Amino acid sequence: MKAILKTLTLSILLLLLIYPLHSHAEPPEIHCKHFIYGCPTGTPSTNDLIIRDIYALSSNDETKFADWVAYRLDKETVIGNADLKRSWKSDPLLEEDETLEPTDYKDANRVLKTDRGHQAPLASFKDADWKETNYLSNITPQKTNLNQGVWKKIEGKVQKLAKTGKTVYVMTGTLYERDMPPLPKADEPHKVPSGYWKIIIAEGSSIHSLNAASFIFDQDTPRSDKVIDHLCTINEVEERSGLDFLHELNNNVEEEIESKRFEEWVQGNFN
Repeated sequence: MKAILKTLTLSILLLLLIYPLHSHAEPPEIHCKHFIYGCPTGTPSTNDLIIRDIYALSSNDETKFADWVAYRLDKETVIGNADLKRSWKSDPLLEEDETLEPTDYKDANRVLKTDRGHQAPLASFKDADWKETNYLSNITPQKTNLNQGVWKKIEGKVQKLAKTGKTVYVMTGTLYERDMPPLPKADEPHKVPSGYWKIIIAEGSSIHSLNAASFIFDQDTPRSDKVIDHLCTINEVEERSGLDFLHELNNNVEEEIESKRFEEWVQGNFN
């Protein structure tokens, strides 16, 4: 009996050495130029975190789309003479069963009236590795009216802001708040987003002088809508997406930024 207890005790000690008792372990610190005040958290542990020179993203194995994409823009990034083309490819860093392939989008525009919607926009990287924006990990099926309406408008306004010399951080991602029809020709299980969110932060001279704009767009957003019609707070994005942003900030400062709409700044830049 003593021998059994001794063996059991040693086994428990060995397990504790291998698996320390951190029931609420803090997420690892991930340093990347695309993040401002921390990498977004709250995604499934099975997600793939991919960091590239022009963007970072968290690809969801179940939905086959990114839960979030983050990218940093400045004047040098958005000004260039590159001949931008749409040449769709599966992400080479993902396994075949973790992502879609170009043929999965066949007939999607005709049947569902959807486009291949860039999350990190092709047109914002004219002087960089823009071809990586065409990987399908950075693409989702977006309704044409949304993609060519407010989504295109907001991308243009962010580019305009970056051209003024501001360093602009953008985080954008998917929402799954109702079931959507699947891609008609896709042979992998996937889940089409019902909506999207976008957070835009322009650096200031200090943490108290930065500006932020947050928006939520439903898949069925009319093409004629104005960007500002969809203004919300970062807190609202967190509540609906289940993600956490800006978590490296002091709690009081984080709450001050995430609960504010920055309406005057938004009116001047996104109206």
